[in-house]
Amino acid sequence: MTIGNIINLLGGLGLFLFGMNYMSAGLNQIAGNKMKDLLEKLTRNRFKGFLLGVLVTAVIQSSSATTVMLMGFLNAGIMDLAQATGVIIGANIGTTVTAVLIAIDVSAIAPICIVIGAGMSLFSKKQKQKYIGQIILGFGILFFGLKYMSGEEAMGVLKTSVAFQKFMASANNPFLGIVIGVLICSVLQSSSAAIGVLQVLAFNGVVPIDIAVYLVIGINVGSATPLFLSSIGAKTNAKRAAFVYFLFNLILVLLTPLATFDPFINWLTGLSSNGSVQVAACHILFKIVTALVLLPFVKYIVKLSEIIIKPKEHESALRFTYIDKKIHPNPTITVLQITSEVERMAKIVRKNLVLSCEDFLHSTMEHEREIKDNEELINWLNHNISDFMVTVSSNNMTGDTSEYIGKLFHVITDLERIGDHALNILEKHELVLSEQLDFTEDGKKEIETIYLKDLELFDRSLGAFLNEKLPDDEERQLHFIEDTIDSLTLQAQDNHVQRLREKKCHTASGVVFTKFLQDLERIGDHSYNIAWAARKDKNLIRQI
Repeated sequence: MTIGNIINLLGGLGLFLFGMNYMSAGLNQIAGNKMKDLLEKLTRNRFKGFLLGVLVTAVIQSSSATTVMLMGFLNAGIMDLAQATGVIIGANIGTTVTAVLIAIDVSAIAPICIVIGAGMSLFSKKQKQKYIGQIILGFGILFFGLKYMSGEEAMGVLKTSVAFQKFMASANNPFLGIVIGVLICSVLQSSSAAIGVLQVLAFNGVVPIDIAVYLVIGINVGSATPLFLSSIGAKTNAKRAAFVYFLFNLILVLLTPLATFDPFINWLTGLSSNGSVQVAACHILFKIVTALVLLPFVKYIVKLSEIIIKPKEHESALRFTYIDKKIHPNPTITVLQITSEVERMAKIVRKNLVLSCEDFLHSTMEHEREIKDNEELINWLNHNISDFMVTVSSNNMTGDTSEYIGKLFHVITDLERIGDHALNILEKHELVLSEQLDFTEDGKKEIETIYLKDLELFDRSLGAFLNEKLPDDEERQLHFIEDTIDSLTLQAQDNHVQRLREKKCHTASGVVFTKFLQDLERIGDHSYNIAWAARKDKNLIRQI
């Protein structure tokens, strides 16, 4: 085998891998946003999850990508591991579609696909048409690479290579065959690509089916390598999902005795004289048998993953709960994770508002440490969510997704400021206690009334934003609450002046009381800003 043959072989392999990745990227762009709706409707029925996994992976043609997507949903709290396990099992079958296409050999239309796909990618004005062109172009390049790789100047030379024949003879040992398969898949980082290469070798008669069966098992075990790499340092659920994926493919090793069973080999060779078809049939059969064995035991698989992979012991509370920087699913799932993290931040902000006001109203400092710790976490989340959104915003996002990310920047800013005002209330209360200042009962009731209005406005505004829906009628009601807070603040200030004139309160207490009212009034403003961000017909976010 000459250097020229090696270059031809690697060139064909490069085209094949590029075509597969390019096609998968286009499919993911077209179907990715719809995956969210499909997976969110997923029930705990393991069989529905299994069928959905088959469908999703058949569309995007990557079981690893589907599993990474599931990791994103797990981190966002949309589904639990039991639901995800059924989908992972189905995903392993959906990925066999590529092997079927290679087996039926549609390489004759590859040049046509390249012409059409390139034309659509380069000249289409609509983004969706560009993505469709990308899919067609990737499909054409994939099969053009396969044809080039299997030519006489590439893999065809291996038929007469004594060194390669000796190497393949060693693969007749089940253990070595599986190890070689694992190594091939680990290098190519794609089981579909590795199976495709094996199909080309089998088609050219270089690798007989009695050796190929061991390589198929090894390739499937090796397909877990990308997931293990992506789960290093990831959250617990992501690691458990990777373990489930690995367990599915590890079970294939138990089918090794079947690969040595002569009637099975004879059945495969009887299907077709085409080695590519034989490999595809073996690949699909192994996947289906494993799925049928594991599907009834989903809950036990989940328990096993929980036993083996223990939850992390976190030393610091300053961390993400839903966002996982180690996992990079599609933009839709990334946005879901960010939204879940923002909702978590909002709950902490609300808790601080309640604790600071209730402590003031009941003249206690019981929650001082908790409020200050929460404020540190709020600031950390504000900074780190913003940084993460800047990073993901540089990715290729659709207009709606990009606009939503822009709104989230405003929302977390308003949440952080509400948290600041809650801390201000605590600090003013500390001053009141240290200076032994008194407030009249009327003054406390005024503060309580405004605080409860703030809380109502905050809850309804956050609900509107999270639901991405703010009808005109609801907006009017929220605006009325905000106006009410402004009116109550002005009235409380006037009442305070009157109490000063009547010498019912001290000047020092009055200064703190006035600043207290200012904090509460600003909380109302920022709460209403959050609701305004839910409006889809507004070009600019309202800022008070």
